[in-house]
Amino acid sequence: MSGHSKWSTIKRKKAAVDAKRGAIFTRLAREITIATREGGGDPDVNFSLRLAIDRAKSANMPKDNIERSIRRGTGEDKEGFDLVQAMYEGYAPHGVGLLIEVITDNRNRTVADLRHILDKMGGNLAEAGAVSWQFRRAAYFAVESEGLDQDKIFDCAVEAGADDVIIEEDVEIIGPV
Repeated sequence: MSGHSKWSTIKRKKAAVDAKRGAIFTRLAREITIATREGGGDPDVNFSLRLAIDRAKSANMPKDNIERSIRRGTGEDKEGFDLVQAMYEGYAPHGVGLLIEVITDNRNRTVADLRHILDKMGGNLAEAGAVSWQFRRAAYFAVESEGLDQDKIFDCAVEAGADDVIIEEDVEIIGPV
């Protein structure tokens, strides 16, 4: 039973749900703003913006919030703050290398927070270049090969710099590129 006031229980539950949704919407809005700033405000041309919008729609983010984030990213809407995407390097316990990609409005606060978290867990923040040499960016592509020449796909993939081409039934997996 709720006690004497059922509304109090509903109000507390609603406040908790709204706080979680608000945090998700804020993260998605920042993602949309960054994608817009990097590749423009047209989702047909900017693939990362298209993905960010699709994630926002799947989380039931209102259309007005999505459009406001795009305007902020293109510079039409001057309200808000400047978001910066940064990459930090560090070591976790036992010498495990970490590349930490962040989006922040305050680099100094972010560095301090990362240093505190890593120190608390037994790791440390490293200098630029200390860990990144161990990693490389790669992408995998899956192509439906039905009706296509497999030798031609292989030749195109190798010319583009693919390390491997795996031919499976009706699908060819190309990567990493």
